[in-house]
Amino acid sequence: MENTPTIGALVARARQQLAETTGLTPVGITRVFQDDQGWHVGVELLELARIPTATDVLGAYEVLLTADGSMVRFERKRTRLRGEPLEEPVEG
Repeated sequence: MENTPTIGALVARARQQLAETTGLTPVGITRVFQDDQGWHVGVELLELARIPTATDVLGAYEVLLTADGSMVRFERKRTRLRGEPLEEPVEG
């Protein structure tokens, strides 16, 4: 049996690699799924800290990982204020 990383390990790798690449702080994971391209991990990063924290600007990023957890691509999908509800777009 192959020594494949767990979902938890993949999420940790996505957070670490994205933080190292962007210099921003990860604040949450919004989604994880696998398809024929690899593992897709949704990560929110703190882009701008404000007072009060409800007005912090968060960026929603999608990271694409290979089966072993190497980052192939990342893309910022949108930004929002921390106090706004998180709404995932409906794919169809």
